[in-house]
This record gives sequence, C-alpha cells and structure tokens, in this order.
Amino acid sequence: MGTERRTPLDRRRVADTALKLLNEVGLDGLTLRTIARELDVKAPALYWHFKDKQALLDEMATEMYRRMIAGSSLDPADTWRERLLKANRGLRVALLGYRDGAKVFSGSRFTGAEHAGQMEENLRLFTGVGLTLAQAVRATTTAYLFTLGFVTEEQGVQPLPGERREGYDMDERARLMAGFPLTAAAGAEIFTDYERHFEEGLALVIAGIGAAYRLD
Repeated sequence: MGTERRTPLDRRRVADTALKLLNEVGLDGLTLRTIARELDVKAPALYWHFKDKQALLDEMATEMYRRMIAGSSLDPADTWRERLLKANRGLRVALLGYRDGAKVFSGSRFTGAEHAGQMEENLRLFTGVGLTLAQAVRATTTAYLFTLGFVTEEQGVQPLPGERREGYDMDERARLMAGFPLTAAAGAEIFTDYERHFEEGLALVIAGIGAAYRLD
C-alpha cells in the first residue's frame, strides 16, 4: 500500500489551482468540476470551502491582490497623482497576467483585509491634500473603475498578451465600414496599441480629478 500523503485541501490551494486553470480555459470554462479534476478530488469536496462559484471568484480575486502587493510598499513621498499612476499601472499589469483577469476581479469581494492597509494610506494621502473623505473615495474609485473597464475591453480583444481574438482584423473592419471613414479610422484607436491608450486615458482621468477638486 502506498504511503504518499496528499497535500491538504484548503482555500488557498483551491484558489491557486483555479488561477492556474484560468489561463488555460478562461472564466467560462472554469467550473468547480474542472478544478476538482485537476486537484484529483470529487467536486463535492470543494463545497466544504466554497459554497458556489462566486465565493471561489472572491478568493481568486483576493489571491490576485495578494500577489500584486507582495513585496511592494507605498512611497510616502508620492504625490496624489503619482499614487494614482502607480496604483493603476500596477493593477493593469496584475490583471493582464490572467486570462479574463479583469472579469474575475470585477464585482468580487475580498475575503480578507489585505487591501485595507493600502486603502487607508491612499485615503490619508488624498484627505491630506484637502479632499473630504467622500471626494477621496470618488477620486480613487473613479481611476480604479477606469482601469478595470479598460482591461476588461482590452482582454476582450487580447485575452492574454500576444493573443488576439478572431474578428478584430483592422483591415477587414475598415473594409466593412468604408462608408463611415471616421469610424473606420477609429478602429486603430480602439483595438490596438493598448499601452499608449491606457496611459492617455489614465492621464485624462487624473487631469479631470485635479480640475474638479482644484488640486495642484
């Protein structure tokens, strides 16, 4: 009889396995049955840890956040603009590391308090430059929602860096919309060069925050 012992099944191990499978099958193909098969357990075993798929997605999003902030720290010398740039650039990079990463993150509820420390520091920075707490929340969440929405659309075209979904050929799009020259030309501004377009969009958001709240 074999004496090999299995690694105990816990929430972190299930989430790790789910994140690994996410890059292979995408969010639509990620089922509790698929994860159980990868872990060599029966699907009901997962329900001891997660009552449904959304509960698992919450843990996956939390694990993604843990990995994103691991080994990083906030620079107390950051201006509010620098903090928004760093935070949202880092978030985009983290989300792009997973197929459908933005969809997993969107609407999920963190299962721990790992995010609270950085959130506290960010709100302290923004209230320190004269914003009310409500304004600080609105400024930071507006930039966050821009990034989340941007990456959701980006991954709709490029599920992973280097991949491109069928149906997003710019020459074909231009041919189909030849009667609408501006719309045809706009394709390159919508469906290509995401790095540049993200930076431009984030700069617009930050400029709007500064103007609306009269921040230096």
